Amino acid sequence: MSSVLTNAAVEKGAAQPGVSLVRDVSLPALVLHRAALEHNIRWMQKFVSDSGAELAPHGKTSMTPALFRRQLEAGAWGITLATAVQTRAAYAHGVRRVLMANQLVGTPNMGLIAELLADPAFDFYCMVDHPDNVADLGQFFAARGVRLNVMIEYGVVGGRCGCRSEQEVLELAKAIQVQPALALCGIEGYEGVIHGDHAVTGIREFAASLVRLAVQLQDDGLFAIDKPIITASGSAWYDLIAESFEAQNAQGRFLSVLRPGSYVAHDHGIYKEAQCCVLDRRSDLHEGLRPALEVWAHVQSLPEPGFAVIALGKRDVAYDAGLPVPLLRYKPGVVPAKGDDVSACKVTAVMDQHAFMTVAPGVELRVGDIISFGTSHPCLTFDKWRTGLLVDERLDVLESMETCF
Repeated sequence: MSSVLTNAAVEKGAAQPGVSLVRDVSLPALVLHRAALEHNIRWMQKFVSDSGAELAPHGKTSMTPALFRRQLEAGAWGITLATAVQTRAAYAHGVRRVLMANQLVGTPNMGLIAELLADPAFDFYCMVDHPDNVADLGQFFAARGVRLNVMIEYGVVGGRCGCRSEQEVLELAKAIQVQPALALCGIEGYEGVIHGDHAVTGIREFAASLVRLAVQLQDDGLFAIDKPIITASGSAWYDLIAESFEAQNAQGRFLSVLRPGSYVAHDHGIYKEAQCCVLDRRSDLHEGLRPALEVWAHVQSLPEPGFAVIALGKRDVAYDAGLPVPLLRYKPGVVPAKGDDVSACKVTAVMDQHAFMTVAPGVELRVGDIISFGTSHPCLTFDKWRTGLLVDERLDVLESMETCF
């Protein structure tokens, strides 16, 4: 007798709704907790709306259409993405407004966007920061009779992309103006590359410069729309950008758009620390974001006293900004599930598919036990999975969420 396994049966961490995470799911698995997820979506939408801005969450964090849908239903203005392929994936799942916070380069990528722009309901914006790119885009889209919305990216010296001076921005705007196939619709920046002891001051100065440039471009008649977009903000300093835009009344002349992405899942590492700083700066915010993302795995081996090998590795969890954080231990198959605190344990290294963990005194483990791990930098955890599992308070699977990396 032969049998055929479905894709769902063999995909890492896949499961059908209604099953128990501790009893029925092949681990490791990417786990999203519904209560925390829903809280985060509501929290950030309210924060941005109360700041007089619009929210375009950065979808590259999760590339999970089920999360895009929830964010848009909660009031998001659009979805931010990083590439033409990501844009096409989001469009295929119903997203009709995309802010591509990146330059559109290469004719195959331009072709992908041109195909999508055949739909008049699709609202798309991309960044430019160099005359060469402006010329290439102008020629490509003019040949197809399509007008492309572009925004100038303004950067910082030693940072990532973007014009390095206000003068470069003004000169680039004039280059765009002579391209009939391009429409200058706003200005964009990314403050997350500003670091150091005086980062807060530097970010505020950067935001002020961004607004000042937007005003000058508008006064010079270089924008193609009446209310241009001004946008910045990653997931660490969004409060400073919101305050700067609001203080300079940017939303009066412009459509202010904030783009945090990691908030939807949050984490137990770098963004947890960043959120603590936000709450310190904003005494009016009494509650912050909650970690919604975990990776669950089995204790695989106990080869030495005080040392455990976990069936979890670089192919399952981010390790660029801190190693996984042990949270709770569950007994496999025991329902209702009860977790025991194992946060005193510590992951010391990860290999391709193994994690080394010191076992704290008083913590008793056996092979096969299940441990939930917090992560740092959710972007690089999501992209290791084709499926994430949304679970309720009982740790029953509610939904299998497909990713589109």
